[in-house]
Amino acid sequence: MSTPVTVEQVADAMFRMISDAAGVRKLKPTDVTKAVIEQFGADRCSKETCKEAIRQLVDSGRCIYTYFGGSYIELPQREIAE
Repeated sequence: MSTPVTVEQVADAMFRMISDAAGVRKLKPTDVTKAVIEQFGADRCSKETCKEAIRQLVDSGRCIYTYFGGSYIELPQREIAE
């Protein structure tokens, strides 16, 4: 049986994904969740782990939720400028 990934590992993978897409395209939480589950494998990463990782990213201020005809998760403006 494979070892499940931690919430911190999932959060870091999501943050890299969101950082790479910054300025190019906006990512929905479901897009990020699907990509991370595909990256780590469904046997190692659950949707619940992804929800916790997104919550951790938003609570820590590394990412924010935005709404523009749909919900997106993005970097705060100050991190894009850096």
